[in-house]
Amino acid sequence: MAPSTAGGQEACPALRTAELIQGKWTLLLLRDLARGINRFSTLQRSLAGISPKTLAERLRSLQEAGILTRTSYPEVPPRVEYALTARGQELLLLIEHMGEYGAKRLAAGDVAPGSMPGHTHRGG
Repeated sequence: MAPSTAGGQEACPALRTAELIQGKWTLLLLRDLARGINRFSTLQRSLAGISPKTLAERLRSLQEAGILTRTSYPEVPPRVEYALTARGQELLLLIEHMGEYGAKRLAAGDVAPGSMPGHTHRGG
């Protein structure tokens, strides 16, 4: 195990990765980007219930983390497209494994949603 600093949080790669993909919308947003949905309005329609502010914040944070790119085209009306970077593509493997784990373990009743210490199920 890696040496810890300030309670071990900064040194823990798993925790840092979890922080990167946390939030109600992040996994769904990455899923949609992987499927080729790449425009703000299309993403917003696909993620029914997400506010424009939340979508913009999530896209900005993923861009700052190097997970996606934002390309602006000088057209009228302006066109902006988002795409996963190589780093973002790598996350898709992790998300796929999380889905496999969930299908295997949650379906089998091994771990009930909300039963983890410190976890509260909020739905969605």
